[in-house]
Amino acid sequence: MKTSLEGWGSGLAGVVIFSGSLPATRIAVADFPPLFLTSARAVIAAFLAVVLLLILRQPKPRRGDLVSLALIALGVVVGFPLLTALALQYVTSAHSIVFVGLLPLATAIFGVLRGGERPKPLFWLFSGLGSATVVGFAVLRGGEVSLAGDLLMLAAILVCGLGYAEGATLSRRLGGWQVISWALILSLPFMAVVMLASLPASFAGIAPGAWAGLAYVSVFSMLIGFIFWYRGLALGGIAGVGQLQLLQPFFGLLLAASLLHEAVNPAMVFATLAVVACVAGARRFAR
Repeated sequence: MKTSLEGWGSGLAGVVIFSGSLPATRIAVADFPPLFLTSARAVIAAFLAVVLLLILRQPKPRRGDLVSLALIALGVVVGFPLLTALALQYVTSAHSIVFVGLLPLATAIFGVLRGGERPKPLFWLFSGLGSATVVGFAVLRGGEVSLAGDLLMLAAILVCGLGYAEGATLSRRLGGWQVISWALILSLPFMAVVMLASLPASFAGIAPGAWAGLAYVSVFSMLIGFIFWYRGLALGGIAGVGQLQLLQPFFGLLLAASLLHEAVNPAMVFATLAVVACVAGARRFAR
């Protein structure tokens, strides 16, 4: 019982940390190019991961783990940060957070594809309803949203779901924080080259808020959040603790409203609630 409660507490801490990712990215991308922001956050987190692995003397992953680690890196180190940074040039963080409500569903779908599970028909019903809610929300918002931004956010959710599913599976044997650390290190050479190639012409005009946003997504979103998140999954169970992702849109909307003073209208809240309800139903019938 104690282990389960620790898992839920750790998982909740991870979700709260992740909830600040999109608002922080929104602030940082105002002054940093998306490609530089994506690569810099990965490079900074990778160096921190190297320090952790060396201090704690962790064993190297097996050769057979490299494919899974590459998929994790593609999903949560490169794909999700880059696609969301690009999307936030077109949409507000409050609008983009609605899409985060689809993360548990995306994770479940890739869990089905990778794990060979056979969900009940109602799973696909809720899945379709959730997707239709997001599309309908984007259409009804008319000129206030961007098709490019919405498509980028959908792509970000898909690759992140893949990274979560792979990470959850591998963490059962390798360890939660070790998984994200090795994924960061695997992507370090490529991301370092990208960072150097996309350096801004000058850092003179970068606002303090943008630097703070870069620091947050590098240290918390890219590393510390995963330490809590994967520890929660390991202690409390992937299926149970994974439900905490449903709270992320609400935390994110509150942060967007309080920190960025973005409008959170009733339609946006309703869309988030509808998506969360659909994802909860889909998860219930996933097996």
